[in-house]
Amino acid sequence: MILGKDIHPERKIYYWGAIVIDGIRQHGGDEIPFFSLFEELRADHEISMDVYALTLDWLFLLGAIDGEKGVIKKCF
Repeated sequence: MILGKDIHPERKIYYWGAIVIDGIRQHGGDEIPFFSLFEELRADHEISMDVYALTLDWLFLLGAIDGEKGVIKKCF
């Protein structure tokens, strides 16, 4: 992936992917409920539900996370 020289990285999905992975890491475990992670991220960042869901889809396609019954699990 070629990264542009955009002055607004918060508009990029890979930026939000890093934020989500960091949120899972800060939670202290390998899994976290879907809405709990969303609420934790919203406390520190202005992320919409649409961007959050798109980011989770992207991370799932990359194989970085997995999910089952509303729980997000990291795969690394």
